[in-house]
Amino acid sequence: MKLSRSDRTRRMTSAVMTSLTALCTVAAVSVLAIILIYIAQRGISSLSFHFLIETPKPVGEGGGIGNAIVGSALLLALSCVIGIPAGISTGVYLSEVGRGWFASTVRFFVDTLTGIPSIVTGVFVYAVIVLRMKHFSAYAGGAALALIMIPIVARTTEEMIKLVPHSLREGALALGAPQWRVTLGVVLPAAAAGIATGAMLAVARVSGETAPLLFTAFGSRFFPSRLDEPIASLTVQIYNYAISPYDEWHAQAWAATLVLMTLILGINVTVRFFTRKKF
Repeated sequence: MKLSRSDRTRRMTSAVMTSLTALCTVAAVSVLAIILIYIAQRGISSLSFHFLIETPKPVGEGGGIGNAIVGSALLLALSCVIGIPAGISTGVYLSEVGRGWFASTVRFFVDTLTGIPSIVTGVFVYAVIVLRMKHFSAYAGGAALALIMIPIVARTTEEMIKLVPHSLREGALALGAPQWRVTLGVVLPAAAAGIATGAMLAVARVSGETAPLLFTAFGSRFFPSRLDEPIASLTVQIYNYAISPYDEWHAQAWAATLVLMTLILGINVTVRFFTRKKF
């Protein structure tokens, strides 16, 4: 069958655009692969089991990042407990319930919070929590990270819920289900994979934050024993080691960066595995 000129043009345009998008994808993935390979090459030499379980020590005596790993896990847990439920609730309200000027105002503030520099969030939490408590703490660090997570999770949740077909809502409502049960039992499960992906993006975002923790959690050279005291984190320890004049600490900073990247990658892979569509 002979194609018309318009069909040939359309197919050629489609092939060109498909090739361009494929090249852009390869370029983006290549840059990410180069970064990961470079970090692995610089950090693998200092990585060991003792490095993962020991606390920092003076230069020349080795040491490790065990306290920072535990501290980062606690800070992420605190931020997720606060940020993910608040973000999902806000997103559900904006997409399913909120109408009029109040919803528009909430959406405006959520968008504004998304663009606020993280150091501003850290200073805010420092003024509101740290100064009132008169000391740094894991609570303040978790609150600062949660404030960064909330707008990301909220906007992702809103957009994912909007993608759920209205026919699902109409079918549940036609069966006599109240609005709240339709939202909890039909809409949220249908958008669960997208919401989980957005939550993990927020976790990955806050996992690399340093500035807010300098004002809130501050840091520590010991394993955490309480949440109302300064606590170590991988990002702050990497920052302190990276700006030091010692080559040994520089090597440990690269190894800690490799550990951090591996943890973030592991979280994302795990969530994608458990939220994949089973059909």
